[in-house]
Amino acid sequence: MKLHEPVTGGPCWAELGTSNLEAAKRFYTKLFGWRPETDPRQQAGGYTIARLGDAAVAALTPLYQQARPVAWNVSFAVRDADAAVRQVTAAGGAVPQGPTDVFDLGRSVVAVDPTGAVFQLWQGGSFPGAGLFNAPGSLGWVELLTREPDRAADFYTTVFGWSVTASERYPRWGIDGADFGGMVTMDDKFPHEVPAHWLPYFAVADVDTAAADATEGGGTVLMLPTSVPEGPRIAVLRDPQGAMFGVRRAGDER
Repeated sequence: MKLHEPVTGGPCWAELGTSNLEAAKRFYTKLFGWRPETDPRQQAGGYTIARLGDAAVAALTPLYQQARPVAWNVSFAVRDADAAVRQVTAAGGAVPQGPTDVFDLGRSVVAVDPTGAVFQLWQGGSFPGAGLFNAPGSLGWVELLTREPDRAADFYTTVFGWSVTASERYPRWGIDGADFGGMVTMDDKFPHEVPAHWLPYFAVADVDTAAADATEGGGTVLMLPTSVPEGPRIAVLRDPQGAMFGVRRAGDER
C-alpha cells in the first residue's frame, strides 16, 4: 500500500483473535520473524504485541468471548472515536462494542458495516498504530470481501471519505491518492456461510516461500501464489487455528 504510517481514515493495525495464543505465536514467529511480547498486566488479558525490531506490527490475542470466530481484524484510525461511532451508525452500520479506553494507549471500537463485515476503529493515544508498513512481516494491504460492493462503497466513502478507483475487476480504496486496499465481490465460489469480512495482507520477501512455510507450520494455502496482471504477487493462507490472511510481495505497492 502507498501509506507508510498510520493516517486518519487509513488502516493502522491488524489484530488476531485466536483459540490458541501460544500456537499462534509459534506459527507467526516462524512465518514472519515476529518477536511476540505479551503484556504482563492482568487487565490486558494476554494481549500480545508482535514486533519486528523495535516496531510494533500486529497483535495476537486470546478469544475474549468464545462465541467470536478465530479471525484477523483490521483497525482504521480516527481522530474522535465517539464522533466516528455516530458516523458509522448514521451511514447504516452497527457498533456492538465501544468506545472502550485501552489504558493510555487509545480508544477502541468494534463496528460492523451494512454488508456484515466487522472492522475496528482506533483513536490513538500513546499508541498510534503499527510502526512499520510494507516491509517483510508487516501489514502491506487490506481487502474487503463483500456480496454488496455498491452498498459497501457508499458506506466507507461516507464514513471515512475514501476514494474508490473505478474498476469492475478490483476497485481500490485510497486516501488523498494513496491506495491502501481493495474490494472483492463475493460470488458463488464463496460458501454461503462465509460472511463479508476484511482480510489483511502482510508483506513478504517471497510469496511462494511464505506459502510453503505456512503449510510446513500446519497452515493451509487457500489461494495459490498468483501474479495479478499489472499487480502484485499474492497468496491467501489460513493458520492452524483457522484465521485467514493474505501475503503480498514486498515492493509491489509502488
